[in-house]
Amino acid sequence: MQSAATPSDSGTAAKAAAAGQASGELQVKVSPRPASRVALELAIPGSLSKASYEAAISKLSGSVKLPGFRKGKVPRPVLLQQIGSKRVLATALEDLVETSYRQALEIETLAALGSPELSEGMELVLERFQPGSELTITLELDVEPTPSLKATKGLQAEVEPVVYDPARVDELIEQSRRQLATLVPVEGRPAEAGDVAELSFSGVFGDSGEPIPGGSSDSFEVELEEGRMIPGFVDGVIGLAVGESKTIDCRFPDSYQQQELAGRQASFEVTLKELKSRELPALDDAFAQRASDQQTLAELRAQLEQQLQEEAERRGKAARHGALLAALVDQLEVELPETMVQREVVNLLEQTAAEIAQQGMDVKKLFTPDLVRSLMDTSRPEAEQRLRRSMALKALAIAEQIEVEREAIEAKVKEISRELNQQQQGQLDPQRLHLSVANDLLQDKLLTWLEANSTITEKLSSEAAAGEEAAAS
Repeated sequence: MQSAATPSDSGTAAKAAAAGQASGELQVKVSPRPASRVALELAIPGSLSKASYEAAISKLSGSVKLPGFRKGKVPRPVLLQQIGSKRVLATALEDLVETSYRQALEIETLAALGSPELSEGMELVLERFQPGSELTITLELDVEPTPSLKATKGLQAEVEPVVYDPARVDELIEQSRRQLATLVPVEGRPAEAGDVAELSFSGVFGDSGEPIPGGSSDSFEVELEEGRMIPGFVDGVIGLAVGESKTIDCRFPDSYQQQELAGRQASFEVTLKELKSRELPALDDAFAQRASDQQTLAELRAQLEQQLQEEAERRGKAARHGALLAALVDQLEVELPETMVQREVVNLLEQTAAEIAQQGMDVKKLFTPDLVRSLMDTSRPEAEQRLRRSMALKALAIAEQIEVEREAIEAKVKEISRELNQQQQGQLDPQRLHLSVANDLLQDKLLTWLEANSTITEKLSSEAAAGEEAAAS
C-alpha cells in the first residue's frame, strides 16, 4: 500500500503522478476508512478511457443486426443512433471501472472482500465521463483485517473445574439394570412409584368441560415416575388398585409445548388396567456380559470408570481452552468488516438449514423470508464472536510464529482416510480435508501453547459457591 506523501516530498509525488498519467498508467491513492474499509482514488488516464469506449462500441456492434449491413460492420454513426450513445458510454464506463479496479488491486496488493462501491454512484460518474479525458473516481471496499494482540503471554483465565465423579459409575450401571429388567405382573397391592402401569383415561378441560385434544386413550403404558406426565397425574395414579378408577385433577405447565394447552386446568377419568414392576437383574458377571462386551462385573466397572475419567478430562480441557480463548479475545485489536460478518452469518444459517434437513424437515417451507431475516439478526452476535476467536488465534500464530509441520498434517489426513469406508472416501474432497485438518491441528497447537504461557485459576463450582454463601449467612 502506498504511503501518503509528506510536505517535503509532495512535489516529487506530484511529478511522479504527472509522469504516470502522461505514460497512460493508472494512478492509485489509498485512504483508510473505519471498519476495515479503504477508499481507492483512481486517476484513470484518457488513453484508458478512450480504449474502453472503443472496446464498448466494438462489443455492441457485434450484437446489432441491421438490414443491408453485415454483422459487426455497422457504421459508427448508424450504430450510435440505433443503440444510443448513453448505452455505449454506460457499457464503456462499467468495463473501465471493473478493469481499473482489478488493476488497482494488483498495484496495491489489497486483499479485497466483496465488491467495491462507487462513492458517488454510477449515474453521477456517467455524467462527467468523457472518453479520451482523464477520469477520477473513488471506490470504497472492505479488505481483510489485520488483527493484532495487546499481549500473548501471561494471560489470566478462571475456569470451573470438571471433576470425575465415581458415583456416576453406579448410576450408569443402574440405568443398564433398568433397561435389562424384566416386567413382572403385580398382584395384591396398589400402584407404587417405579411401577409400570397400563391405563385407560379421558380428559376434559377444567374450565369448560370440553374434551382435551389427544387427551384420551384406551390403553396407555406409563412408568410411575415424576416427570413422565404433567404434574399431579402420576401422583394420582399411585395408590390405585388394578381395576379401580379415579378422577385426577391437574394443570398443564405454563411452558407446555402445545400452546393451546399451556396453563389450563384439566380433569382426567383414569382406570388402572394392569400393573407391573421391574425385576432387576443381579449385579454379577452374567449382567456385565449382557450389558457390555466385558466378561466380568469388575471389568465393566473399570471400563466405565475409564470412560468417565476420559470424558472429564476432555470437558476440563475444553473448559480451559474456552476460558483462555476468551482471555485472548479480550486482547484482540481488530475491526470486523461488514462483508466478513455477513458471510459468517450466512455460514451459520447454512449450518442450521443442513441440521434441519438431516431431521427430515422441509427447509424451503420452514425458512420463510421473515424467518431468514430474523435469524440473520439473531445470528449476528454469534457470527462476530466466532470471527473474533478466529482472528485472535490467527494473530497469535503470527506473533509467536507458531505453525504445524507438513508431516503432521499428512499423517493426520492418512489416519482419517483409513477410518473412512470406501463410499465415504469417494465422496471426500481431498483439498477440503487437508485444509480442515491443518486448521484443527493449528488451533490445538495454539491453545496448548496458550495454556503453557498463561495462568489458569479454578473457581468454585456453582454448588460449592452456594454452600459457602449459605454457610456465611
